[in-house]
Amino acid sequence: MPAYTPYDGSTKPFTIGLKPLALPGWIEIDRHFDAYLAEKKRLYASIPDKVFVAEEDTRDAQAEVLGLVEDHLLDHHGPDYRRTDGGVERLGSDPTDADASPLVRASLLIQEDLIVMRKGEDGWRLAAGSLCFPSSWSLREKFGRPLQDIHDPVPDFGPGTRMATLIDRMFDNLQAAQPVERFNWSIQANPDLYHPLSENQRIDRASARSARFANEKLAANAFIRVERQTLRKLPLSRDILFTIRIYLDPLEVLARDPDAARLAGSFAGQLNALDEAQLDYKGLTADRDRLVAALERIAKAG
Repeated sequence: MPAYTPYDGSTKPFTIGLKPLALPGWIEIDRHFDAYLAEKKRLYASIPDKVFVAEEDTRDAQAEVLGLVEDHLLDHHGPDYRRTDGGVERLGSDPTDADASPLVRASLLIQEDLIVMRKGEDGWRLAAGSLCFPSSWSLREKFGRPLQDIHDPVPDFGPGTRMATLIDRMFDNLQAAQPVERFNWSIQANPDLYHPLSENQRIDRASARSARFANEKLAANAFIRVERQTLRKLPLSRDILFTIRIYLDPLEVLARDPDAARLAGSFAGQLNALDEAQLDYKGLTADRDRLVAALERIAKAG
């Protein structure tokens, strides 16, 4: 069954939706850990410049992130980790390269991606990041850019909008003792964790408005991508650590859920409520009606 279902009516798309997070639940590890780790290692080996970026003076902040992650794993996932002379290691995994950047080392201990945001004259900017599993965006394109520019493609979240101002204020007011979390969902036509999209590709996709999902067995060819995002103020550097954990499930998994009728019905309702700009952003303009029909069939059968 899906770990999280933000499409069930508990949250509304294109809203901020931040909620307090209890620290013991900050990092989540499940049975898919080995597959996530293998994919991260493959990406670091094959396209390192696309999955890791860092400003030169972020080394201390990266080390702070590594320390927080290591301490958290020992405190809350102790049976699976141990501390060695080279740092914390996961039992059964190969040791991480000690010469790797601290943020990379931290990312190879967990399934989450890690982004460091730093306050500057233009607001909070992306100063460092280990992003192996992007949800339709490019790490290199967003590197060094402030939040309002990063969110420019998102309807009603770009520079000068009320949402952009609220997000900046939330970042300013975030407290180290109280991390927060939010959820987001999208639908993609494959089960790939590495799912990048450049800004030009996004524009081309919106302009073309072509179908992405096969007509036959649509539910089996569509995958629900849920992002669990957390924000945590780093106590020493005062930077903000943004974590992103991806959960992927085929759309048809909803049919096997005991609450299938409610989940699928609510999901169909959220898709129907998206306006043209929101559909274009999610790449669902050409597929929305067929996806809604598939969900309604699941809801009826449930």
